[in-house]
Amino acid sequence: MGPAVVAVSGGVDSMTLSVLAHRIKGRDGVTMMHAVSPAVPPEATERVRSRAQMEGWRLDIIDAGEMADERYRQNPVNRCFFCKTNLYGTIARHTADQILSGANTDDLGEYRPGLDAARQHGVRHPYLEAGISKQAVRALARSLGLGDVSELPASPCLSSRVETLIPIDPETLGAIHRVETLVAGTLAPKTVRCRVRHSGVVVELDAASLEATDEAGRAALSASITLLLPQSLAGIDVTFAPYRNGSAFVGARP
Repeated sequence: MGPAVVAVSGGVDSMTLSVLAHRIKGRDGVTMMHAVSPAVPPEATERVRSRAQMEGWRLDIIDAGEMADERYRQNPVNRCFFCKTNLYGTIARHTADQILSGANTDDLGEYRPGLDAARQHGVRHPYLEAGISKQAVRALARSLGLGDVSELPASPCLSSRVETLIPIDPETLGAIHRVETLVAGTLAPKTVRCRVRHSGVVVELDAASLEATDEAGRAALSASITLLLPQSLAGIDVTFAPYRNGSAFVGARP
C-alpha cells in the first residue's frame, strides 16, 4: 500500500490502527484525519490530539459536514450511511491517498450501513483484511504499549443515542453528553447511555450499577438530569433501564 490516511475517531480501533500505521509507514507515509462534530464527544478529540503529539502524527482536524445534510439529521434507519458518506467524501476532497478505517470482524455481525458508504469510496479495512476481532485489536494495542487506549470502552457517536426518526440536532447531542458525564461522575458505572426516545429520556446502565441505585437515588439523579435537558425535551420523563447495545436503533433495514 502506498501513502494512506486513517479516519481516526478516538476509539480503540482507529487509535490503534493509527499508531500501528504510523510506526510502520512513518510520518511521510500516513496521515490521520479526525472529524469534529456535535456527535463526537470533546474528550475523543482531545484524546486524538494528545496521542498525535505523543506519537508525532501528521494530523488534520476536519469538519465532515454531516450536520448540514438533511438526510443525516432526519435520523433514518440508515443514518450511519449518510454520516460516513460525508466523512469519506470530505477526506477524499483533502487527499488522494488510500483511506483506511478501523472496522473489525465484530462489526460484521451487526447492521452497519457505514460499511456501504466505505465501499462506495474505496475505503480499505486492515482489520477485516487480516481477520482481526475487537478482542485482538485490544491485544494489539497492549502489545504496542497503549495501555490507556487498549482499555477504552466502546463509545459510538452521540447520535447513536437518539432513537430512529427523532431528528438529530446539536442541542440534543450536547444534552446527551452532559447527562452521561453527570451519571458517570455520580455512579461511576461501567457503561452508561443516555437514550432520547419518543417515550422519554432513558438512562441505560450496566446491571451492577443499576442494581446499586435505589429509588431515592434515581429520583434525585433524574431531577438533576432534567436540569441538563434543552427546552425541546422539557417536561419529558427520565427513567432508568438496563443497558442494551444499539437499543436506540429501531426498524428494519431500508
